[in-house]
Amino acid sequence: MEKSSVAQRIRAFRKLKGYTQNELADLLGVSIAILGAIERGTRKPDAKIINKISQVLGIEPDELVAVVAR
Repeated sequence: MEKSSVAQRIRAFRKLKGYTQNELADLLGVSIAILGAIERGTRKPDAKIINKISQVLGIEPDELVAVVAR
């Protein structure tokens, strides 16, 4: 399965901000299994979790879901 761009962006921003999956999952109040599935692209994040992730990482939600024009 191909990773979604949202999944790739979440993982990239998490690493850029210096969080482990475990740390970010704790801050989000979700299990590491859920965060891992989101980052692998096997679980689609809803708007609520996108907003929570962006808040914790200090970025705008649009930065996670932005569609790159080609």
